[in-house]
Amino acid sequence: MKKQVMIGMMSAMLMAGCSQGSKETQEDAFDYTVEQFADLQLLRYKVHGFDELPLQQKELVYYLSEAALQGRDILFDQNGKYNLVIRQMLETVYTDYQGDRTDANFLAMETYLKRVWFSNGIHHHYGCDKFVPGFTPEFFKQALESVSQDKLPIREGETLASLCDEVFPVIFDPTVMPKRVNQADGEDLVLTSAANYYEGVTQKEAEDFYAKMKNPNDTMPVMFGMNSRLVKENGKIQEKVWKSGGLYGQAIDKIIYWLEKAKGVAENDKQKAVIEKMIQFYQDGDLKTFDEYAILWVKDLDSRVDYVNGFTESYGDPLGMKASWESIVNFKDLVSTKRTELISDNAQWFEDHSPVDKRFKKEEVKGVSAKVITAAILAGDLYPATAIGINLPNSNWIRSAHGSKSVTIGNLTDAYNKAAHGNGFSDEFVYSEVEKGYLEKYGDLTGDLHTDLHECLGHGSGQLLPGVDPDALKAYGSTIEEARADLFGLYYVADAKMRELGLTPHDDAYKAEYYSFMMNGLMTQLVRIELGNNVEEAHMRNRQLIAKWAFEKGAADNVVELAKKDGKTYVKINDYEKLRNLFGQLLNEIQRIKSEGDFEAAREMVEKYAVKVDPELHKEVLARYEKLNLAPYKGFVNPVYTAETDAEGNITDVKVSYTEGYAEQMLRYSKEYATLPYRN
Repeated sequence: MKKQVMIGMMSAMLMAGCSQGSKETQEDAFDYTVEQFADLQLLRYKVHGFDELPLQQKELVYYLSEAALQGRDILFDQNGKYNLVIRQMLETVYTDYQGDRTDANFLAMETYLKRVWFSNGIHHHYGCDKFVPGFTPEFFKQALESVSQDKLPIREGETLASLCDEVFPVIFDPTVMPKRVNQADGEDLVLTSAANYYEGVTQKEAEDFYAKMKNPNDTMPVMFGMNSRLVKENGKIQEKVWKSGGLYGQAIDKIIYWLEKAKGVAENDKQKAVIEKMIQFYQDGDLKTFDEYAILWVKDLDSRVDYVNGFTESYGDPLGMKASWESIVNFKDLVSTKRTELISDNAQWFEDHSPVDKRFKKEEVKGVSAKVITAAILAGDLYPATAIGINLPNSNWIRSAHGSKSVTIGNLTDAYNKAAHGNGFSDEFVYSEVEKGYLEKYGDLTGDLHTDLHECLGHGSGQLLPGVDPDALKAYGSTIEEARADLFGLYYVADAKMRELGLTPHDDAYKAEYYSFMMNGLMTQLVRIELGNNVEEAHMRNRQLIAKWAFEKGAADNVVELAKKDGKTYVKINDYEKLRNLFGQLLNEIQRIKSEGDFEAAREMVEKYAVKVDPELHKEVLARYEKLNLAPYKGFVNPVYTAETDAEGNITDVKVSYTEGYAEQMLRYSKEYATLPYRN
């Protein structure tokens, strides 16, 4: 599970908060902003402390980073069967077109390509709707005809004309593959989703296929379907497993190559065993092997350098089963980790005092480890858009028996905050100077604490009742799980325990996070969707569910109101204590739904509160936000690592630089890390 940055949380902060401790003057001058286009802003992140790492750890980061970048094409293909083809067509025109590059069609194509790079495909990374090209089919065909045909993804026996006939409807026809992930209630979510996880099967066929695999008496079930495409060939449904020698094998073999090098410079035997088991999983594709890897990974608490590499989160699958490929390489922020360790050390207290039914609580919380990390490289489903917190593994039984690792990504949060400083957002959307004061004094701190609680404890809290299928909530599972973790964090960020542990400086500090969250859930996250659309993405649904439920249930006491001032709508919280009580009540119900696998209750909760949008409020928010000239979505350009070697080829140092531009990086990645055929 991962926590996404909230528009209106980070961008509302007035103070450029910092989770990395004091910065040198030269770091304060670091240029965090790269470029802005469409609804996107590209940032840089500083890898604080990398230069001070010992050579062995630098070398490990370097090898793991190479392993991360080798998986790029996997995600493109997972997100849509034509994505690699379309990317190559666009990039060839972008680099080789000799016509007028100031023409409106070319400039529109350039923006479209940049969006494809950002989203790892032709559908919006967050909203899942297909991009509308601002250039014409006629221009694009003419441009394709003008470049070398050898550089285009034309198969043997195919012509450019037949390629265009096949691909142009995918690009230009709004009725063809309109959504990457469709979550509309009552529709066949598999057939209506463009994500490349199923071929020739219906939703019912997919659900029945995996239902037959599950044993309700198995106390250590694997996550069926996690690493495969489900296809129907010759009337028979079967899995095509992503592994060496299988689907995506060309990319996976290159990942293995760099993991082998990383194994050679592992910090200790535990870390070496983790890497070896990951290599084995990539080789055999056995989900039991993956569980063995996950257990070893959870238990490796001594290594400073850590990584995620593989098929991880299931948000991209409309059924919430198949996992997108992602990677992050990181190392522990030793100073800031003291905060998260304090929280995780008290995990049992938080579990015991949670406002949920005793039946759903863990009697013994096991293996909750938490740290603040410094991201060194982002890849796959964590690049360019990324999370600010991660809690893994996702297997319920492993979390219960062996625990989990929770991280807050400190240098990314820091970059968001620095880039948002003084952008005018709070002046436009925050109700009064009182709320601005909370945000200015405590916003960064409580935002970090909420992330810590969400990841460190929220996802790891509670338990399923015996016999409950972890996938019982089906398409609603991701939204319910994220709501559960967010509610856990919201409830406890206001608890006196925070003051007792020295994590908050004032009893009112939590009000900054409460205001940010409610403003975001009720209003400001609407800037992320087009007028007339419903809320689709799981994290957005989660936040709206919580905010609208609390708004409705607190209406009689006017706990939260949508107040009018100077003709504009604002969120105004009138009773913070009652709001906390409401969060606790909802947490209790959400945990019940999760623990009992109550699909109908999950469906009713999500459909009632999380999906529909007030069109008039939406229109107002979009108009006000447009005047600020801000981008609602942000992502990152990676740093570049260069290995310095001696005459024998041994690495003597690894240097990091931050000068590479967005297009420059994307084109280099397409050249150096093109690991898959255009069609898979």
